[in-house]
Amino acid sequence: MILHELLNYEILRVIWWGLLGVLLIGLAATDGFDMGVAALLPFVGTSDAERRVVINTVGPVWEGNQVWLILGGGAIFAAWPPLYAVSFSGFYLAMFLVLAALILRPVGFKYRNKRDSFTWRTRWDWALFIGGAVPALIFGVAVGNVLQGVPFTLEDNLLSVYPGNFIMKLLGLLNPFALFVGVVSLTMHLSHGASWLVLKTEGAVQARARRFGTFAGLAAIVTFALAGVWLAFGVEGYRFVSEPDHFGPSNPLLSEVVRGGSWLDAYTTRPWIIIAPIMGFVGMAAQVILMRLWSGWSVVAGKVGIFGIISTVGLTMFPFILPSSLNPTASLTVWDSSSSHMTLFIMLICALIFMPLILAYTSWVYKVLWGKVTQEDITSNPNAY
Repeated sequence: MILHELLNYEILRVIWWGLLGVLLIGLAATDGFDMGVAALLPFVGTSDAERRVVINTVGPVWEGNQVWLILGGGAIFAAWPPLYAVSFSGFYLAMFLVLAALILRPVGFKYRNKRDSFTWRTRWDWALFIGGAVPALIFGVAVGNVLQGVPFTLEDNLLSVYPGNFIMKLLGLLNPFALFVGVVSLTMHLSHGASWLVLKTEGAVQARARRFGTFAGLAAIVTFALAGVWLAFGVEGYRFVSEPDHFGPSNPLLSEVVRGGSWLDAYTTRPWIIIAPIMGFVGMAAQVILMRLWSGWSVVAGKVGIFGIISTVGLTMFPFILPSSLNPTASLTVWDSSSSHMTLFIMLICALIFMPLILAYTSWVYKVLWGKVTQEDITSNPNAY
């Protein structure tokens, strides 16, 4: 037996669909609170010392957390080449905005203290706000567009084509439903960032973070619920007329897909997936409550909420990954947009080796850097931001 045949192609495709979800959840659960903290910076810190405290709660860990973004992009490139080609083409300008905003974070950290000027530092604080709020919003906008279907088609050689000029492509992404899902993402990140600040700070900064986090958490719960209602009654789903071969080649044009019905029809055929939105609501609600009781458990509850919200999208859409609103038959699914059988197997072996190492190192870093950040810490530590 050839080694990669130990797992059949269908199972490997499902495993890598799940691992892609794990990487996206890992990004939101780790780098997500970094973005939330940055977006809250101008509001929870009223003095330079307080804002330095806020910055230093994420200063030692943000670079490591951003590894999840690189891992996610790499996994899409290697495990789902058609998805990489189609999504990075259509979302090119949106991704450019995300990267430009993320670049502001290290630049802001390094340049903020170059001049002892209130105006200078305030401008960099707002740059850090942009670096946190914009990616959190755009990630949600991308999810909203995926749920509606992206306007692309595939030629016979599988080359993806998007109509319109590059400006219209960007503006087309900023539709009402997508922006609303963006608000869900933004409030989710804000509440997670606030939970982190409640855990890592004390005094006035902690009190403001708790107040903003409570509001953001409640907003995330309400908007998540309203997005579900909108998805049920205002967004058409996708379904197969002829389903692709689960063991066949990665060619979406070999199957037939049409629009119709609702994405929420999945809950009638796979009722067990209701656990995902329940986890989303329970996790976010527990985060709001625990933010006033046990700050450490509030962060954990927030991660449970993030897991539930992101899982809700993936499980509701399965097996669709990137539907096409222009030509539904061109829609990318788990069964027809992956790499080869052998490639997925080799990547799985690599993931089983390196993922535990990444998780172990990350856990060690958080253990070493555990504890609250105070104004005394940043004034006495020459290495503080």
